[in-house]
Order: sequence, then C-alpha cells, then structure tokens
Amino acid sequence: MNFDVIVIGSGFGGAITGCRLAEGGYKVLILERGRRWDKTNYPREPGDPWLWNQERPEKQNGWADLRVFPNMSIIQGAGVGGGSLIYANVSAEAHKNIFQRGWPPEITYDELKPHYDRVAYFMNVQKVPVNQLNERTRLMKEAAGKIGHGDRFKLVELAVSFDPALTFDPNNPLDPSQSRRFVNAQGVEQGYCVHIGACDVGCPVDAKNTLDRNYIPWAEKHGAEVRPLHFVTNIEPVTGGYKVSCDELKDGRRIGRSETARLVIIAAGSLGSTELLMRCRDENRSLPNVSQYLGRDWSSNGDFLTPAFYSDRDISPTKGITISSAIDFLDGSQNGQVFWIEDGGIPDLLGFYLDGVSGNFPPGLRADFLIKFIQNSLRRRDAFKQLMPWFAQGVDGGDGRFSLKRPWWWPFGRRRLHLNWEVEKSKAVINEIIKMHKRLSEATNGRVIVPPTWTISKDLITPHPLGGCKLGASPENGVVNHLGEVFGYRNLYVADGAIVPVPLGVNPSRTIGALAERIAQNIKSEGR
Repeated sequence: MNFDVIVIGSGFGGAITGCRLAEGGYKVLILERGRRWDKTNYPREPGDPWLWNQERPEKQNGWADLRVFPNMSIIQGAGVGGGSLIYANVSAEAHKNIFQRGWPPEITYDELKPHYDRVAYFMNVQKVPVNQLNERTRLMKEAAGKIGHGDRFKLVELAVSFDPALTFDPNNPLDPSQSRRFVNAQGVEQGYCVHIGACDVGCPVDAKNTLDRNYIPWAEKHGAEVRPLHFVTNIEPVTGGYKVSCDELKDGRRIGRSETARLVIIAAGSLGSTELLMRCRDENRSLPNVSQYLGRDWSSNGDFLTPAFYSDRDISPTKGITISSAIDFLDGSQNGQVFWIEDGGIPDLLGFYLDGVSGNFPPGLRADFLIKFIQNSLRRRDAFKQLMPWFAQGVDGGDGRFSLKRPWWWPFGRRRLHLNWEVEKSKAVINEIIKMHKRLSEATNGRVIVPPTWTISKDLITPHPLGGCKLGASPENGVVNHLGEVFGYRNLYVADGAIVPVPLGVNPSRTIGALAERIAQNIKSEGR
C-alpha cells in the first residue's frame, strides 16, 4: 500500500480524522476536490471563481458548490477546509434530547461530550466579547425579553479569534489594517476579528478559525500530505486494502491518478460521500454490497431565513460577525417543534468588490478618487441598514432520499445525483419558525416579509445537509456502524455529515467534528 490511510475530503470529517491519524503515526493522504484558498485568492469580483460544477469540475472549480433539486437547494464549500470555509463559525453541541431517538445505542450525548470538548479546544471557540456586540445581537436580546423569553437568549460559541481589547462601533467600521496578528496553538499566523462581515466568503484578516488554520496544518506537521484539486471517482477493494482512483484537475483537464491504502475514510460531505458510494455500488460495481439504505433519511436541518424591515432603527447586517447569538427553543416548548433562532449577517460583496477595484488603480488617478467616493457614499447610505435577517435551524422531517437519475431532457446522459424531498413532514417546524420570527419582529416594531419561495412554492435552501450514509445498527437501517465503518467493508469508513442519522436543529459542525474525533480514536485504539 502507498499509504496507511487515504482520506477523501478535508471538511470537518476529513480534516479531523486525517489529523488525528497522522498524529498517531499513520501515513495519511488527504484528497480534496477543491482549491487551496487564502486571502490572496478569495473570490470577490463577479468574474472570480465563485461556483463549483460537479459535472465539469476541471472547467469550474470555484468557492461554493450549489446544487438545485426540486424544492430544495444545497450549498457546500469546495476547497481545503471544506464547509468550514463558508459556514458562519457557529460551534454548537446538539441538545441532549436529540440523542434519545435514531442513534445507535453506543452513541449518546455523554459518549460524545469529551469529543465535543476536544473539537472546541482545538478550534479555539469563543463567544463575542460583550464590548463588541453588534446591533443584530442587541435586537435579538431585546426581542427575546419582550416576548417573555429573555432567559432563552445566549451568545453562541464561535470558531473565531477575538481581540478582547478591541471595541466595535458599527457606525465607524474597522478595516483590515486594524487587526493585530498572532500565532495560534498550531503554529499558524492569524489575525484578530475586526468585524468586517466576510465570514462566509473568506476572512481577509484570517480571524476565522477554519480547518486550514488548525487541524489541517497540524496533520501536515505530522507527515500528512494534502492534494487539492483531486476529484475522487472510484474506490475498489484490492489485496491489503483499497485502490482510490481520482482525477487531478489541472489546466482545464482531468488527469487520471490512483493510490492505495489499508484504510479509506470518505469525508466528502452529505452529498459527496453519498454520491461516491452510489457510483461505486451501482455504476462502477466496485463496492456492490453497500447497504440498500444508502441515500435515505436526508435532512436539511430545518434551515430558514425570514427578513424583517425596521423603519426606526439601524441594524446593518453587513457589519459585524455573521452570527453571534441564539434564542433557544430546543426543548420543544413551541407546539412540540424543536428549533433555535439566530441572527443572520450578509457579506458586503459590493464593498469588497469596490475595495478590489480601487486597488487596481495607480495612486492619484481620478478613477481611484471616484471609486473611493462611491465606497464612502455606499457606506453612509447602507442599503441594508434597516434589514434584520432572522435565521433558524430546526428538526425537520429528515425524510429526503438520494438516488442517481438521468435528466429528463437527456435520457442517454450520465446519471446525476437526484434528491426526492417532500415538504409535508417539515412544514410544521418551518411554520413554527416563521411564527416565532414574526413574533420577535413585531415585538420590536419590525415588519416581516416571508419569502415567496416558501409561501408560494415551498422551496428551501440549506448550508447544513445531513444524512445519506446514516449510522445504524445493521445494513437494514443504516450504511455505517456506530464507528463509521461501512457495513460489509472492513477498514472503509464514512466520517462527515452524511452519517448523522437525524436532524440536529442546531449548526452541525461540532457534532460532525465530535463523531470524527471518535472514529479516529477507535481506529487507533483497535490498531487498524
């Protein structure tokens, strides 16, 4: 075997298992389909590489993978660091009640708690300092109090590095030059947060504690090799382990490659891991015995956003950290529905674009003066200043099902991943979330506009896809066992959001990370 372990994907599942096994002396290769991003190449302008194309990744391998299915769209990160590149930093434990149904008996909250803590420590999670709260956070707290639920408001833990000496004034936004630099515990240089609002599109001061700032460099320091732009196409058993075939994406071409390893960990995300196993089972016939449960019990994690407009207060969602707080209804007290409300932020893409454009002009040119004038005018006017994006996650129906199908307009083409998602079992939690968004808005003199995509067509979008390779007790009710090992295939694992068996109702990154920590620990303890 060329390697002890090949990890497919570098999001929360792949980065963490790859890191812990490299730390344990395993020879690890991490194959990542996307690029290696940093502040020198984050997309900012309209012509930049924003999107990933699953069908033609050699031509289009940008920042985010957006898939549109009937009534459901899904967005995922594409790059070294996976979903940590585009998520809003929230690191939350699932509520204890979530583990009372749908999980293998070996996995309980108490079992996961040490792994939850390990993820939080390694990613240096912390809450926004009280002297740096933005207007959305203050509105959240005020609204919770006015509807009699002030005790449910809380600041959430975030994978962001904050400077406790900094004072944030939303009326006088800070700029990147005011971010102090430091070296983190993994030896990587970062900067402290100055509340620019770019969390979802690449932090220009490196304040976001993404996986490429901690777990991945730590894995590399322990000998792991990371290969960006390597798109895995097949896994097949060979004597002594597995052969992993992939296409290197280079100069608009696909170049076939392959490597072998004793162990393989699939961590390509809910969609990627599910699709890869389906192609291996149903098209390539290389893994024919993968459970027929593959693709089932998919969840959007109940994500929903409701905008509200205020005529008497400035909120400015483009300023400040993207999410900072929550109002917790995870106890099912609202007509039995489980959810929590969060504040939402919007990245100032136009401002970032203008910053980039102005930097392209030599000093002193009238064009540069004009750009600066437009920038300052926009910041003074702030088109979104009276908008509050009320956000939420909840426990939805969790009954989506993936399959491979050919497009109806081209019955002879290559089969693509298809999602059959019915809205009926998820209506109750979404409607309860909207009801709470309205209640919170009205209590603070806001006017809610429920998106017509919901009221008319019942369409949703989620950045938190879960399921497809479900944890189970047997192949009859799952794809992997409680250790993440694929039923019927020794030393083949799935370790990402695809294995989460039920919707969590909170941001899932720390739960995915805790499961990955547990999987890696068991591989080492068993001497695999």
